[in-house]
Amino acid sequence: MNKQRGLIDAHTHLDYCRTKAEQLIEEAKDAGVVLIIQSGTDLERSRRSVELAETFPEVFATVGFHPHEGGRMNSEGLTWLEKWAAHPRVVGIGETGFDFYHCRWPREVQEEVFRRHLDLARQARLPVVIHTREAVEETLAVLDDYDDLTIVLHCFSWPHLVDEVVRRGYYVSFAGNVTYKNARALAQAAENVPETKLMLETDAPWLSPGPLRGKPNSPANVRHTYEAVAALRGTTVEALAQQIKENVSKAFPRTAPWLTQAT
Repeated sequence: MNKQRGLIDAHTHLDYCRTKAEQLIEEAKDAGVVLIIQSGTDLERSRRSVELAETFPEVFATVGFHPHEGGRMNSEGLTWLEKWAAHPRVVGIGETGFDFYHCRWPREVQEEVFRRHLDLARQARLPVVIHTREAVEETLAVLDDYDDLTIVLHCFSWPHLVDEVVRRGYYVSFAGNVTYKNARALAQAAENVPETKLMLETDAPWLSPGPLRGKPNSPANVRHTYEAVAALRGTTVEALAQQIKENVSKAFPRTAPWLTQAT
């Protein structure tokens, strides 16, 4: 394997992968990955994310309720999120947002839960990781009320709005689908987004990059996305990795000490 040091998987779900987390993390380290941000999607999976971050120095967590699980967030869930927000290994709130493609909960429920996450992020001074699907206008309308927060648009899917999100100062994180042959608009967005706002992720076990499309994804595979995006931008993987390290350190400040000594 052509190992590149200093890669970051800015968003993944080790708890959804069939392979044990220990093995996935070792494979990622062998592929040159030095940091994995593990995203919580409900109360128990957020708890698991924190446990993984406490166990493995390469792993940091975000905690929250995915819009698919939004209606299950109760006072106990919010209390735990508030507690975890103070944990030094928890680097952000989310993933949270809207999903009108599956729409498993009424839109007003999704919005209430979304806003509770944003309020918590403001209180805790943490960034927010956004999931949004078929809800562009609604997502932006809510975020208009939180222009003081650091926003990371995970699995970026708005190539037609890249100028708008850059104007707003949001970070954009591209997953393996940016490497697909039919994703030309997404690839163009990855080519043109300002270097200071760019991140890369796997969203494992989903969205395996082109060479592995159709197979389960894992953090180690982020290297393929780095290679593809570096080629799009006319740079080297090493230079891209350095820039993304700086971006992640800035967007998720609690990762900065680890990144400083790890790379």
